[in-house]
Amino acid sequence: MATESFITELDKVFEEAKGKKPEELLFTYKGVLYPTTVCDAETLQALNTLEVRKDDVFLVVYPKCGTNWARQILNDLVSAASKNKLEVSPVEREQMLEFRVPEKFQKIKNLPSPRIFITHLHYDNIPKAVFEAKVKVLVVFRNPKDAAVSYYHFYNKNPSLPSFTSWDEFFQKFMSGEVCWSSYFDHALAWNEHMDEENIMIITYEEMKENLRGEVKQIADFLGFSLSEEMIQTIAENATFQSMSNKSQETHGKFAPVLFRKGDVGDWKNLFTEAQSQEVDAKFEECLAGTKLGTKLKYDKYCKY
Repeated sequence: MATESFITELDKVFEEAKGKKPEELLFTYKGVLYPTTVCDAETLQALNTLEVRKDDVFLVVYPKCGTNWARQILNDLVSAASKNKLEVSPVEREQMLEFRVPEKFQKIKNLPSPRIFITHLHYDNIPKAVFEAKVKVLVVFRNPKDAAVSYYHFYNKNPSLPSFTSWDEFFQKFMSGEVCWSSYFDHALAWNEHMDEENIMIITYEEMKENLRGEVKQIADFLGFSLSEEMIQTIAENATFQSMSNKSQETHGKFAPVLFRKGDVGDWKNLFTEAQSQEVDAKFEECLAGTKLGTKLKYDKYCKY
């Protein structure tokens, strides 16, 4: 089965990581850290050879801001709207744009349309063809404090990444951008410049938590999919944290507890000190206060004690 094949590959990644020293788990490409077990410098170089189709859909998410959540929704929407019913598991390796070996780009050419691609890459590192072709790009952001806490737990539960001895140690790395895929705030600043472009839609983790069905409907409308209210409701129900978590052993095997922890909003209050909270407040004020993305993140609602 395709799902078993995908889980087997995840298991291999875990086994490969176990034999590596912490310093062997990461490499730097153009100033950005990447995990060696799933990323490859040749793959990153080969990204510019990606041939983009007009009906491709790109999902861009900074790590731990709702990648798997939005991926589930997009895959279900495309499957519901497409004559080519999408089986997620066989193509998930190809969907993650910067993951695995460069040879995968040959296989990608043969995938049926519409194709979905997922990436954590910074705006400047995404293939230029994506923006030149004006394909649909869905971007998901999460408030920076919850993103940091979720990323910390992800690092420490994931054998593919070096663990941290303390939250304080990770927090400083997060704030300085010395984590995989670099700085949250650099990502945010870049995408804030493109919020008004018609082929780009930016949503937030918190909006999905507040009104999942409504966000699923908005994404469907953005993609130009005409789906029944019943189908929208079904897709939303399948994309709840509980529903995805319940199926996670079947879909992701040993990786399931790494991906699915709490799915909460406000978990940052369990780790942040007052000083750390103020440090992020100051950084947000410096980078995003008064911007459209800053307003959309509803910082005062989700990031203040």
